[in-house]
Amino acid sequence: MSTSPRILLVDDEPGMLRYIRTLLEVDSYKVETANSGNDALERVQRGLSPDLVLLDLLMPGLDGLETLEQLRHMQPSMKVVMLSCVSDTRKVVQAIRLGAQDYLTKPFQKAELDAVIKQCLRAETHSAGEVEELCDDVFFVAASPAMKKIRAQAALVAAVDIPVLLLGESGTGKEVLARLIHKLSPRAHRTFLKVNCAAVPADLLESELFGYEAGAFTGATHPKPGKFELCNKGTILMDEIGEMSPALQAKLLHVLQDQQFSRLGGRSVIKVDVRILAATNVNIPEAIATKRLREDLYYRLNAFTLQLPPLRERKEEVPLLLKHFMSRMAEHYARPPITLSSRLLERCLEYPWPGNLRELSNFVKRYLILGDEDVAMNELQAQGDGSGPAGGAAGREGAVKVSGGLKSLARSAKDEAEAEAITQALEQTNWNRKQAAALLKISYKALLYKIRQYGIAEPMRHHKLSAGA
Repeated sequence: MSTSPRILLVDDEPGMLRYIRTLLEVDSYKVETANSGNDALERVQRGLSPDLVLLDLLMPGLDGLETLEQLRHMQPSMKVVMLSCVSDTRKVVQAIRLGAQDYLTKPFQKAELDAVIKQCLRAETHSAGEVEELCDDVFFVAASPAMKKIRAQAALVAAVDIPVLLLGESGTGKEVLARLIHKLSPRAHRTFLKVNCAAVPADLLESELFGYEAGAFTGATHPKPGKFELCNKGTILMDEIGEMSPALQAKLLHVLQDQQFSRLGGRSVIKVDVRILAATNVNIPEAIATKRLREDLYYRLNAFTLQLPPLRERKEEVPLLLKHFMSRMAEHYARPPITLSSRLLERCLEYPWPGNLRELSNFVKRYLILGDEDVAMNELQAQGDGSGPAGGAAGREGAVKVSGGLKSLARSAKDEAEAEAITQALEQTNWNRKQAAALLKISYKALLYKIRQYGIAEPMRHHKLSAGA
């Protein structure tokens, strides 16, 4: 027979204590009450270990935030939900940073209280590594303690309409995290747009973001709305924000402050309501020191920061990610999935994955297409101590098993690069082989030969489109 969860309720108002206690006892929770922060701390010091704490934010003496900080210091795994009669964004952000699981604004309905309690208590026994689908081919995995914490923080900050700065190495999943925040936010039914500041030329990025009027520049024959207009009421991800020019950063700062701007060549002011998420893999202090990133823009974006750990620091997720990527790739390329042997799986766990999720995804794609375990094993020769970021040839020194000499190694690298280039060209031309051949500057026959040589398979959905055309 399962034991009823024990809840510690902390509030300085006797009437509120009685009311919430009644609501909880109806559902058979074991309820302890404290009428101040100090009273709550004393109970925990004497050995009380509740499954959940409901903590009032505004109390005389030791307030809710101070109590939260001390409770979490005494028991770092303690789950705390903040209660308050005012919805103060700054206080909510502080509570999240201090480790609060959730936040309820008084007066609340019993259904709201029930939902929050069940969510917090379920998190304790929630099956680790469950894949959370966000949209087509985009999923979020939280099998490690670090990613579970990020998932919980993302859920909380999603409900607070503030900018969020997403940090982490390239390929760690910053865009996926941004989509998760959008999905969990009140704007979920609105538009989500991503702008890669590094991929758009600097002289075009301003018109891409803010649009332009007819005659603004040569070739501007018709007015065009920018991303901010198209994303009104929604969420926009500014990826690689550190690559944006300082002048454009200044204009973005004004949009953050005033929620308004003018199109290129325009005089009228356009008002928008857009939530901005920003992502970067640059060293922030260095970027500010070298004037690549405006300090005032950084502090404006940095209302809350989520730092994604590299894959080498969350190895618990590697088997799950391998399995999920394999399932997705097999469906995409209309091939039966390949089960990784224990030998190959062990090598995958030893490998540091300097390219993070992006590298792991590409590895699964190559293994599915080639189906050669020995090639995959050689590709994943673990680094000396298996730690630390790596990249390029220098970063992988000692990671490649040279079995056929330098010529063989060079040929293997050339083949891999060719296969990748051909696949990208085919995807770019919607698998039109003639257009892909022209793009690659090779003959149509040569392309067909190389497609067969490298075992490049057309995704199933393109077959379906062709059949229905």
